[in-house]
Amino acid sequence: MARAESTMLELATKAPPFSLPDTVSGTTVGLDDARGQAGLLVAFICNHCPYVVHIRDAFATTARELQTRGIGVVAISANDATGYPADGPDKMAQEARTAGYTFPYLYDETQTVAQAYTAACTPDFFLFDQNLCLVYRGQFDGSRPGNGEPVTGKDLRRAADGLLDGAAPIQEQKPSVGCSIKWRAGNEPSYFS
Repeated sequence: MARAESTMLELATKAPPFSLPDTVSGTTVGLDDARGQAGLLVAFICNHCPYVVHIRDAFATTARELQTRGIGVVAISANDATGYPADGPDKMAQEARTAGYTFPYLYDETQTVAQAYTAACTPDFFLFDQNLCLVYRGQFDGSRPGNGEPVTGKDLRRAADGLLDGAAPIQEQKPSVGCSIKWRAGNEPSYFS
């Protein structure tokens, strides 16, 4: 397991467009389909990463709460399914059902969407306002497998609360930590150089 941190994309960056297959419904979901009235959370996750497994239940709960408050949620897996078959589309659909995900779980086979977002690890979170400008990127909370901190989602929740209250983005944001995205051979993005 290669540990990585988020790249911390610049705040106010516009959400890069995407059009990806939802592994559960079989439909194609685009940026405008995913956004909610108040904003959009884009989460890069996968099935097998212990960091994602560690927060999975709390993330599913948090996502449901955000959706009821007008924030759209979408999760994307960009892992190379050839090298990591546990992260392939069929397994993603199964994981979404098991975890109770109420949002699209999209597969980025070409990895171009992950690169556009400068996603680096799983999990990696990007919260956009109603104009699709980035207001938060970073960790779910300070909990990691084995560190004893409770999984609460407090960092992401605080950012979402601020967004919904019309507050300026929180300036102190901590990078997410997790497994590196499993890039196809020769496809590792330039932002790691």
